[in-house]
Amino acid sequence: MVPIGDNDRGIRSVPVVTIGLVALNIIMFLVELSEGDPFILRWAFTPSRFMADPVGQFPTLFTSMFMHAGLMHIGGNMLYLWIFGNNVEDAFGRLQYLLFYLVCGLAATFAQLAFSLGSSVPNLGASGAIAGVLGSYLVLFPNQQVNVLAGNRVVQVSAFVMLVGWILLQLVGQVGAITDTASGGVAYMAHIGGFVAGVVLTMILSGRRLPLPTG
Repeated sequence: MVPIGDNDRGIRSVPVVTIGLVALNIIMFLVELSEGDPFILRWAFTPSRFMADPVGQFPTLFTSMFMHAGLMHIGGNMLYLWIFGNNVEDAFGRLQYLLFYLVCGLAATFAQLAFSLGSSVPNLGASGAIAGVLGSYLVLFPNQQVNVLAGNRVVQVSAFVMLVGWILLQLVGQVGAITDTASGGVAYMAHIGGFVAGVVLTMILSGRRLPLPTG
């Protein structure tokens, strides 16, 4: 199921930070296309390089959050960020939302690092930070209706159903990835780490508990 929209009628402010994050990701992707592999290898997060020189590689903790491997990668990420980010930004406020986004991105990177300390495969993408936004949305808006494309039909499902289904897919993917450690691909552990960070931080900041579905 691919999300294509949700109910934004309760949003009280223009999602300036979400718009800015989308724009920054697009700009960085255009730079990647212009500069090619040397730029990607320099600014993506590579676990083995970071472990060998954490101070020198420190900037890649942040630059890698705004880089993508292709059109499908950035397109999917920006779709999720646009649909779910504006609601979370409205709930948190702009500055707190921006800090939250970056912290979730860092948590995602370190979660992936913990499972790939010696890897020389570059890690890049906003997926981990956006996973944190999804975790936050689950806590804040579990019963919000999300429009999803299921086959050739558009149907409505609760955010709880969609987002729990999403994180379960990441867990299944991570189990599969453990048996294929030599190859690159999807950084499932980054998704899981970002999502868990988003849930926990939102519960702390909002005082809410992990929701259960209703209705």
